[in-house]
Amino acid sequence: MNGRDQEAESDGVEEALALVARRTRHESAPGSAHGSDASSARTGEAAGDRHRATAWPDARALAARIGRDAQPRTRRVRLDQALGQVLAEPLTALCDLPSFDTSAMDGWAVAGPGPWTIRSGGSILAGHGETPPLPDGAAVRIATGARIPPEATAVIRSEHARTDADKGQLYAEREVVQGQDIRPRGQECRSGDHLLPVASLVTPAVLGLAAAAGYDELVTVARPRVEVLVLGDELLSAGLPHEGLIRDALGPMIGPWLGALGVDVVATRRLGDDAEALHRAVTTSDADLIVTTGGTAAGPVDHVHPVLGKAGAELLVDGVAVRPGHPMLLARLAPHGELPSRYLVGLPGNPLAAVSGLLTLAEPLLSGLARRPAPVPYRAPVRDEVHGHPYDTRLVPFVHGADRLVPLHYNGPAMLRGIAAADGLAVVPPGGAQAGDELEVLDLPWTSWAPSIADGGRFT
Repeated sequence: MNGRDQEAESDGVEEALALVARRTRHESAPGSAHGSDASSARTGEAAGDRHRATAWPDARALAARIGRDAQPRTRRVRLDQALGQVLAEPLTALCDLPSFDTSAMDGWAVAGPGPWTIRSGGSILAGHGETPPLPDGAAVRIATGARIPPEATAVIRSEHARTDADKGQLYAEREVVQGQDIRPRGQECRSGDHLLPVASLVTPAVLGLAAAAGYDELVTVARPRVEVLVLGDELLSAGLPHEGLIRDALGPMIGPWLGALGVDVVATRRLGDDAEALHRAVTTSDADLIVTTGGTAAGPVDHVHPVLGKAGAELLVDGVAVRPGHPMLLARLAPHGELPSRYLVGLPGNPLAAVSGLLTLAEPLLSGLARRPAPVPYRAPVRDEVHGHPYDTRLVPFVHGADRLVPLHYNGPAMLRGIAAADGLAVVPPGGAQAGDELEVLDLPWTSWAPSIADGGRFT
């Protein structure tokens, strides 16, 4: 809930040092599994218990792999509905391209060596059927894309030819090479050729290629369907905060954020602190992914864990060693009636912590479900020193400077002021980073299309 998880998100120095000491004692104990395959993905302990959180890179990789391993839903859509989707089947040519010999230029189709006698009867135009064979020594006007007449040996561009109207003759002003400016049948592809593999993104160019290759429809991976459940009795949907109530910042943010990832957000619902309502929503939703906000800690009204247990869900990630966002989770929901296996990502209630959960678990999971290629990771140097957590990864909002990442202030778990002005989040390793260190970069979904903001309008 938007403020309830502050204690769980604390990354104070005293707590961190105590955890390091406790972790050291555990690792030195006889029979410790630290370093084994089974525990190498766990790198921290939640405050006050023995829970070991999944390392941040391992959590992201696991979410992506789970998405890729899930059986995708597919659908057949018209070309005008396929833009931005992903191919579920290879794109295979349904015909030769071009499907007949065509002229690559406006000019003259000729047969044999010149000069050529201009054939009467007008020009050959695109879209017309087969024409009579062209006798040796003859020439005829032809348009770009028109079918080459049988027996023609070359096309001479209009600007490379001259005519003698009195003699009815055509002369070439440059050497004529057999086959010049003729696109032979099957030059681009033959029927049955594989043009694009599965998982190719349908761009405008892909739509053009598909149309040229004979397609009216494409089989694509259906967009993942996501339902957002906002939890917390303390949340207001309108007006100013008052009497212990606060504005819901996540309801207006999470759905559009997920929409920017190319998924279908079927609903955003507020459930309050109602365990029965949450259980009913989780077990009856037909969405591929349910995203909850708040309730992932262990407070008296944090119902997510108990509800998942009652619903027979399998916890795949239960806490991630990242700040903010430590108490996030990923679960596989048990099949219910006719509903197949689905997934739930539980986000912490603090706004920036919720963003951390989106980028850590929801985004890679949804990319896998949608069969979208993962963004190519990249690194960039940071302009300033960035304080880190002793053993957890830290995600810090930044803007791109001239050649450096510029960390932003207002980056606490409950704050949105920094991320609202940010280009992305910088991945700060345990222990922090010095000025000039190269950090992994997580761009935001709209970084490439958002209007630029003048430097003076950003708080750095």
